[in-house]
Amino acid sequence: MPGTGERAYVYARSCGMLEKSFIGKRIAQLGSLTRLTELDRLIFPLAGRELPERELLRDLETRITGRAVKQVITLLSSFKKPPEFLVRLLRVYEYSDLKTCLNAFAGGERHVPAFTDISPFGTVNFKAYPDISAMLRGTEFEFLLKKDLINPSEGKLDPGKCILIETELDRLYYTRLWQALLALAPRDRISAEKILPEEIALRNVLWVLRLRTYFEMPADEVRKQLMEGEKIRRKGRGASLTADAEAILDLALDNRQEWEGWSREEFLNPVPANGIWWVDPRYFQNAVADYLYRLARRAFHRSPFSLDTVFCFIKLKQYEEDILTSVAEGLGLGMTGGDVFSLLEVAR
Repeated sequence: MPGTGERAYVYARSCGMLEKSFIGKRIAQLGSLTRLTELDRLIFPLAGRELPERELLRDLETRITGRAVKQVITLLSSFKKPPEFLVRLLRVYEYSDLKTCLNAFAGGERHVPAFTDISPFGTVNFKAYPDISAMLRGTEFEFLLKKDLINPSEGKLDPGKCILIETELDRLYYTRLWQALLALAPRDRISAEKILPEEIALRNVLWVLRLRTYFEMPADEVRKQLMEGEKIRRKGRGASLTADAEAILDLALDNRQEWEGWSREEFLNPVPANGIWWVDPRYFQNAVADYLYRLARRAFHRSPFSLDTVFCFIKLKQYEEDILTSVAEGLGLGMTGGDVFSLLEVAR
């Protein structure tokens, strides 16, 4: 485990990086923006780009993600041997990029999609795309090469199976992440042990909303996609990680009254002025992101020299990345930063 000196250095460095991040009080600076070039200059004052707006949006989103990843890698590289739990937190980008590649493969795309370089902590050989076997060989993802999921020898992947693969990857990610968390000393995981199960439970709810809303999947099939988390302990709100999600499997998606009293009702989109309501997975996702951000922000300084600090730092940087990307997309559509904030559950 990292020594006291490493922990103190990492804590000080993470504090310095967060002071310059667009969270907390600094997030308000995004509300007055009206153009992408303004956002570019605000985030990258010494490296702005002169590009047409459409090109600038794609370029800016790539640099926003790269900026977040670079800071996390910088922090992890401060350890002589970064704990596996922290490395796995970073590897959420690898999981996300793998989902993107598999969807592209199913759609017949032959050129490698953009991916985030997390060297030296990555495992997937994205440059080997579209050779899925070569991409996944020697990684924990080789199980995907089974014929019932992917048949890379024929160069095929049924697009209908992509959503099932995504849920399988989510289960793998959180299971391995939790196993790595339990390998830490108890004093290093106090906050993470509370926040992570909450994140998993809410991810289960989001899967139900997405699968029912976008794919019209029946309840019995949706239930199979949930992360059971038998080995994941959850404190407060009861022990189950699936109870919140299972409670809404049969609720009408367009009847707000049926959702009254649900344990996660606070994250639902409000009823509009015209009274016509439909559950909005995107709104739920944004509200949950804000909630988890608040948990991480409150916990960051709680145990300065524990590894919980780095866990919270990574979560805060990912939240900042999401906010900056959302503002960039909004500005690209002609909205203002304030307009974007009005659509998101943004903690200011």
